[in-house]
Amino acid sequence: MRPFKTPGLDKTMCGIVGYVGHRPALGILLGGLRRLEYRGYDSSGVVLLNGKGLEVEKAPGKLSALEERLKSHPLSGRIGLGHTRWATHGGVTERNAHPHLSCDRKIAVVHNGIIENYAELRQGLRRHTFSSGTDTEVLAHLIEACYRKLGGHPLRAVTMALERVRGSFALGVVNADYPDLLVAARVNCPLVIGLGEGENFLASDIAALLPHTRRVVPLEEGETAKIDPSGVSIFGPGFARVKRRPLEIAWKADKALKGGYRHFMLKEIHEQAQTVAAEVQGRDGGLDDVRLPGNLQRVVVAACGTAWHAGLVAKTAIEELAKLPVEAGLASELRYGDTPFDRRTLTVALSQSGETADTLAALRLAREAGSPTLAITNVRGSTLAREADQVLFMRAGLEVGVAATKTYTSQVMNALFLALHLGRARGTLPRARFLELLKGFRRLPGQVERVLERTTEIEKVARKHARGYDFMYIGRRYNLATAYEGALKMKEISYLHAEGYGAGEMKHGPLALVDGRLACIAVAPRGRVTEKMVSNIQEIRARGGRVIAVATAGDRLVASVADRVLEIPACEEMFSPVLAVVPLQLLAYHAAVSLGRDVDRPRNLAKSVTVE
Repeated sequence: MRPFKTPGLDKTMCGIVGYVGHRPALGILLGGLRRLEYRGYDSSGVVLLNGKGLEVEKAPGKLSALEERLKSHPLSGRIGLGHTRWATHGGVTERNAHPHLSCDRKIAVVHNGIIENYAELRQGLRRHTFSSGTDTEVLAHLIEACYRKLGGHPLRAVTMALERVRGSFALGVVNADYPDLLVAARVNCPLVIGLGEGENFLASDIAALLPHTRRVVPLEEGETAKIDPSGVSIFGPGFARVKRRPLEIAWKADKALKGGYRHFMLKEIHEQAQTVAAEVQGRDGGLDDVRLPGNLQRVVVAACGTAWHAGLVAKTAIEELAKLPVEAGLASELRYGDTPFDRRTLTVALSQSGETADTLAALRLAREAGSPTLAITNVRGSTLAREADQVLFMRAGLEVGVAATKTYTSQVMNALFLALHLGRARGTLPRARFLELLKGFRRLPGQVERVLERTTEIEKVARKHARGYDFMYIGRRYNLATAYEGALKMKEISYLHAEGYGAGEMKHGPLALVDGRLACIAVAPRGRVTEKMVSNIQEIRARGGRVIAVATAGDRLVASVADRVLEIPACEEMFSPVLAVVPLQLLAYHAAVSLGRDVDRPRNLAKSVTVE
């Protein structure tokens, strides 16, 4: 099987879970799917192998729809696969839900990814009967054809089939002729094997494995695996046997529980005092293990979405402390542009999951050009962590809510520590200033806790503005990123119209939107640009806009021009993005709840964004 490059098509962001062992599989599969539902919740399905052969149940809609069906039609077996889908090819219907079966119903496939040449392959399988509109189903029939051609060899049949496939995929396969065998394969989509005693697991995300094991083996590009109760065998190209030491995952299974909170998102917002503290404790000794090229001349940050906002903070901090020019590029643009990566450019790739397709593609371009690469990611064993030259692992722990909260502040913290390290390494940050900033870092966990104590006040503001208002978020310098992130959180989970702008850009067009039904969220903590922010706020007030300001406690100047003030503790301007984003997360959360939105699983979105 050869690893294919996928230059420009979407890949499904689905969840895969598999089990083979001595226990009944159904409960394990459903529990894994619940932990993976943030990866896709358009439809779901399971297949189990028992004395009756392969038994399948699937349903459109959220996982609860499948669970209801299984109450009246439970499936048995000690080996099986489960899947939760985020649709691309084919609509959200029962027939398009995974698993997909071969014509003889002996082979079942679940798949995350896209088969680019599925139409061509389907033409070559005209004698087979297709029952769905998906690209995935062609895999089941292609593996069936190869299995027959080989006279019955499940692993080689999968490998032979995938030699003909162009695209990206992670897949699990079960074959009725082999009641103790799961086959797995991956190209450009994450897939992890969990190791147990007399049982083994398969999943597209570590989260699904946590209740059962924390010993995992990530599959690498172009690898296949044979998984049975006694062990796991991994094969590279040409069936070369691969030996790999398991990773030990520190995350705890109870992190996948709400812990008394109404939603995972609210829990994760409130965990930020602990996760920020973990970042401080982990980085307080510095980043002396980060190696820098001696002739470093510039930095490129590659990221998408929320991670890109953290990248904007990194840009401002590195330019201030290390006096280096920084380009914070959207990875989806960098990979198709002509960015001059070279040996004198440090490329920093940010991705919570470590599997963001565009960010991975940008990282690979940088490496091909000889640029040293550094990843900031939350997931050990992720593709980004394995492919980057160096890694800063975030200490946010498992985040279940689709909308990033604690992982954003962890990304920002790591970006700031990196800027601090670059400044010290280059001699542009005096020791006295370095020590002063370290003291500021140590105060942050307690300051986040103080912001969280104002939840009731923020909830009142959110409920008042959740209906009948559009939102404009404005900020400058360090908090331009906060304005972007605040607006993204509001639109992600409330589905209200919200835009983020540089405050100085309002007069270049966006002021035309200001009227009595516009709520302007001005991120204006004390710092170099506070007076400029006040002038921008006055421009909005003069045109009838309502202003809700995020400001430093006791700042009378900002309070004098705002309708409402959400206060944060006094801090260095550099640290204000960590504090200022928390009330904006709560504002979005409470607005969404008041509108009855599904906060943890917003429509049309999935958490691990493996789309290009």
